[in-house]
Amino acid sequence: MASLSSPDTIAKSAVVFSGNPSYCAADASDSHGTDRPKLQGDRIVLNHISWQQYEVLLETLGDRSSTRMAYDDGVLEIMNPLPEHEYFSDSIGDAVKDIADELDIDYDCYGSTTWKRELKKAGVEPDQCFYIQNESLIRGKLTFDLNNDPPPDLAIEVDYYSKSLARFPIYARLGVPEIWRYDNGKLTIHILDGDQYRESKASLAFPTLPVQEIPQLIRDYLPQGKRAMRRAFRAWVREHQQ
Repeated sequence: MASLSSPDTIAKSAVVFSGNPSYCAADASDSHGTDRPKLQGDRIVLNHISWQQYEVLLETLGDRSSTRMAYDDGVLEIMNPLPEHEYFSDSIGDAVKDIADELDIDYDCYGSTTWKRELKKAGVEPDQCFYIQNESLIRGKLTFDLNNDPPPDLAIEVDYYSKSLARFPIYARLGVPEIWRYDNGKLTIHILDGDQYRESKASLAFPTLPVQEIPQLIRDYLPQGKRAMRRAFRAWVREHQQ
């Protein structure tokens, strides 16, 4: 019987989970229970995963756009976001786009692209990510190598349901300068300072705007739909520029 530590077995476990997050984690373990996955609701955590195994999983799950993975030096979390998570992720991402448009700032959005560096033993798929300050450096690019290209300027992490694997150390090793974290109705800004993040009142990307107000706008316009919400985002930006 194949051990769970083999790339093929790990990939099969992940595929089953990504298609059916309610599956029994014990089904993925070998007869001795070696490295049994830890199932936590909408996610699964795998330990002792090599970089090669992580790469196999990225390839295997590459077309499953709803699945998010994070890798931190041998620990892998695979997550199936729930509708509430995706709604707030998309809405905050829409706010970033509308802010940039209103301020006439060039940007590019790369959604949940996989960002990784083998040397740093780190990989992550943000809920949303943007190039803003460095947009001109990557304009027109469709493939990236973080050994040569700058990382995204802004990553958005929605912790509608808390994630098992702490992502800030991963982002720090990748060099992402700013993270917006949405958790329990609150948006906080985190700026990279050395190898750690510190909470900040002001965004590097949009220093003139109190972006912490975005969740309230989302809640206020939730019953009116996305078009009304996006008009509200733009009006809010204009109000703060007067």
